[in-house]
Amino acid sequence: MNDETGRLEFSDDKGASRSTWIAAALVVAIVAWMGSGFVFPEEKAEEQISEPEIAPVAVTVETSSARPVTLYFQAEGQAQPDRDTQVRAESSGDVAEVLVAKGQEVAEGAVIARLSATKADADLSRAREELTRARREFENASELLSRGVATADRQAQARATLAAAEAAVASAEDALDSLNIVAPFAGRIETLSLDAGEYVQAGAQVGRIVDNRPLTVAIQVPQQALRRIDNGQTATVNFITGEERQGTVSFVGTSANAETRTFLAEIDVPNADGAIPAGISAEIRIPTGQAQAHFVQPSTVSLSPEGRLGVKTVAEDDRVVFTPIQIVRAEINGVWVVGLPEAARIITVGQGFVNAGDQVRPSPAPHAAEPAEAPAEPSAPPSTGNPPAVDDAVGQAPAPAPAPAATSAKPTQAPGTAQ
Repeated sequence: MNDETGRLEFSDDKGASRSTWIAAALVVAIVAWMGSGFVFPEEKAEEQISEPEIAPVAVTVETSSARPVTLYFQAEGQAQPDRDTQVRAESSGDVAEVLVAKGQEVAEGAVIARLSATKADADLSRAREELTRARREFENASELLSRGVATADRQAQARATLAAAEAAVASAEDALDSLNIVAPFAGRIETLSLDAGEYVQAGAQVGRIVDNRPLTVAIQVPQQALRRIDNGQTATVNFITGEERQGTVSFVGTSANAETRTFLAEIDVPNADGAIPAGISAEIRIPTGQAQAHFVQPSTVSLSPEGRLGVKTVAEDDRVVFTPIQIVRAEINGVWVVGLPEAARIITVGQGFVNAGDQVRPSPAPHAAEPAEAPAEPSAPPSTGNPPAVDDAVGQAPAPAPAPAATSAKPTQAPGTAQ
């Protein structure tokens, strides 16, 4: 077998290269189509897109003018008696008789009870006899000395004996008087633990007497308001029983309580008839001065992003201005604030939708209920048992107002929507 007959030969298939050319043509077509946008860009007029102009937010404003208002320091205290003391027995002995009853009014020096005087009378009689004998001996010694038959020493001894006898008589008389248990001052017998025939020791507590004419109302004054409270100021005191009295500041402390950092103050309240009992609670209002203030609704008060209390007003150019304020007095239907200008347009509706500097469309508010003039005294809030509020420019705690709306972010509600 020769080499020419044993060699294998292969020939190309003419249809195999056709698909390769088709694929290459498609790639070129696609690249050409994609590049045509850069080579021949489409000429179109650029449309000017303009944002629609936002209309100013509609708000309701109320024009307010500053008026003089009296500032008050307000606190709660407790009525205390003018004098309150324990009655004690001065001597030991059996109770002979009790002359008063618990709850009875007594005058100063009135006898409350008497102890048995049997032993005291005997001691007084003996002391008086000794006094008579000592006086006679002194007289005899003096006469003998004048005759020259006695010495001066004997007379001096007789004089000393006489002085001792006089002291014994005085002591016996005092012991007899001390058997009477008397009232140290006029007042009311609050407690009395004595019965006839009972034995009491000297110094034992047998009763308690209270004088509540006048009453003393004790209050605690915070550090911030101390300089506004002085002796002699007039105070209005409303007792929990319903009585109202006028009192006078009689004492203001100069040393703070170590725990509360408050100062004790006392108000004397006349109570000639004794109708107001001691120990009851009382609300005290003390006028501390005047200020030019605006009367606003609590709902208009808000907080700035920095946390400052203030009111949103509208300036002459209809832009919002946030003005910091300070509450100086609270009423049932509003609060008196300082910090605003003499006249201000206060936003009463819509203040929650605007921030300082925003352009607004103000409209006047309908007539709102407001005091015609600053009242002479603040309305007394209902008793809640909470710590005292202070309606004072420098007081410890202004009367509470509803939580103000924060203005740190704008709402998502469409502008001009009713609040």
